[in-house]
Parts: sequence; C-alpha cells; structure tokens
Amino acid sequence: MLLYYIIALIIIGIDQLTKYLTVANIPLHETREVIPSILSFTYHQNTGAAWSILEGQMIFFYIVTLIVVGVIIYYLHSYGKNDKLFAFSLSLILGGAIGNFIDRLIHQFVVDMVRLEFIDFPIFNVADMALTVGVGLMILYLILDEWKEYKQKKVGTN
Repeated sequence: MLLYYIIALIIIGIDQLTKYLTVANIPLHETREVIPSILSFTYHQNTGAAWSILEGQMIFFYIVTLIVVGVIIYYLHSYGKNDKLFAFSLSLILGGAIGNFIDRLIHQFVVDMVRLEFIDFPIFNVADMALTVGVGLMILYLILDEWKEYKQKKVGTN
C-alpha cells in the first residue's frame, strides 16, 4: 500500500513544482513556446473544473474533493491489495485530486500551464494529466475485470 501513496506524493510534488515554476516565470496569460506548433506553456488561472465548468464554486470543489479522496483511500485499502492496476489507477487519481485541491485552498484557483498547440484543447496541468490517466486505467481495469468474470462464468456453465 505504501508504494501507491508514494506514487501519489510524487505526482503531488511534480504538480506543485511545475505550478510554482509557472507562476514564478511566466506572467499570467503569457505563453512560452517549448516545441513550435506542438507544445507551449501558458500561465492560466482556472476557477472551475475541466473546461472551466462550475467557475467560482470553491465550496463545492472542497466538499467533492474531500469525499473523493476519502472514497479513494477506502478503496485503496479495501481492494487495492487485490490488483496492482486498480491500486495504481487510484494512486494517480489521488495525486491529481490532491494536487488541484492544494491550489484551490491556497489560491482559490487552479494553476494550469500545459497547452497543446496542434489541437483546440483546454490548458491543463500535471494533476489533470494524472487524473486523466488514472481514470483511463480505471476504465481499463473495469473492462478487464468484467472480461475475467465473463470468462469464469462461461467456463463454469460448460
């Protein structure tokens, strides 16, 4: 179990470091090109969630995040030891949720900076990446788990 909390802490650390470096080195709404026409860093303050939905609803985000973190810790302890993919996906979600929660507590907004120049996609951060990958891996885990159950039922009925 400890490994998965360490993974979450590493994500939180990288997330907070990149946000600190962004705020310290890039003026608000300014862009620093990293790979022309592909990747840049743009300092953006997001007072909402993905795509700035529910802007300014900090109390809502505090409550939801605390509930989500509690549920993740419960599932990590209750079921995480049974499957590494499940536990790893939870650790990514935990790290991402706490990374953005820290910003909301300290700044009343989330610092975003990663901008993909080749598509029209919202600016995001390391915590968002961890959340996205964690949810994707959770979906993969659920599909594989259902497939395993289906195969077991199919073998049991023959």
